[in-house]
Amino acid sequence: MPIESPSRLVRPAGSGRAGAATVTHRGRRRDARRGRAERIAPYVLVAPAVLIIVGLRLWPLVLGVNFSFTGDGELNGTPVGLSNYLELAGDPLFRTSLRNVGLLVLLLPVAVAIPGLLATFIYLRVPGHRVYRSVYFFPAVLSPVIVGAIFNLLLGYDGPLNALLGTVGVGPVDWLGDPGVAMFTVVGVHIWATFGMALVVFLAGFSTLDASLLDAARVDGASLRRTIWHVIIPSLTRTIQFVFVTTMIGMLTSMFGLLFVMTNGGPEGSTYLPEFYIWHQQGQMNQPALASAASTVLFVVMLVVGLLQITLLRRSGRQD
Repeated sequence: MPIESPSRLVRPAGSGRAGAATVTHRGRRRDARRGRAERIAPYVLVAPAVLIIVGLRLWPLVLGVNFSFTGDGELNGTPVGLSNYLELAGDPLFRTSLRNVGLLVLLLPVAVAIPGLLATFIYLRVPGHRVYRSVYFFPAVLSPVIVGAIFNLLLGYDGPLNALLGTVGVGPVDWLGDPGVAMFTVVGVHIWATFGMALVVFLAGFSTLDASLLDAARVDGASLRRTIWHVIIPSLTRTIQFVFVTTMIGMLTSMFGLLFVMTNGGPEGSTYLPEFYIWHQQGQMNQPALASAASTVLFVVMLVVGLLQITLLRRSGRQD
């Protein structure tokens, strides 16, 4: 059996340390590549959504604002400065639509409180809460056109509601024909038709509520009103902020269907909102530049109202 040479059995001095250094160097490069990949991954994942938002939201918004400074008709595409905005300021219909926005802001707490209270009752498991949950959400799946048609029948001057009021000695109310009542009627129908989505959001917020706080309130003998005010509301501050903002946006941008079917902007233009005014100028009067100016004003109003709501809610949350 051949005997190996001693020189083949003895490793050169330092060869082990060199091999270890090579392995360590490769590991560091691998860790560095992994670290770069981990830093880049979030941007790669977010990039499609950012591109969609920029391409379908921000860029059209910029184009619309730019278009609002051009003219209509013979001046189509010609820069006219602030002429469109000055025309809006002098238009009684547009001023009425802005006053109605103020009315929506005043009615917003009601639109938020209704689903909030109903979600509270469902969370506290009142008898029949499972049935209530499905019934409350049912209007949210109906088309605004269908909802408007149904309430046109119910709220007609000779409709069932006035007939019911007549049985208790209350005179008929022109729910959709009285300029002082029509806007409240349409807003009430909108709240009924859409509060199911806010209800779902509130129920999701209740899933994060610490049940031990409610148990402590019960042990201390707190009433339902004090439990809601001192336990539930402070614990759901973020949820309430979200519902406030999304409900306000919905009231400003999602009532066109009801307005078109129930009042068509009447009586006497009393139910105009900015979105209905925009449609009227674009679709009926063929004034797209003026409609773009109204859209820009609506965007600014939504932005300002949303920021004010968040600021006030945060301030009240810190005070509590």
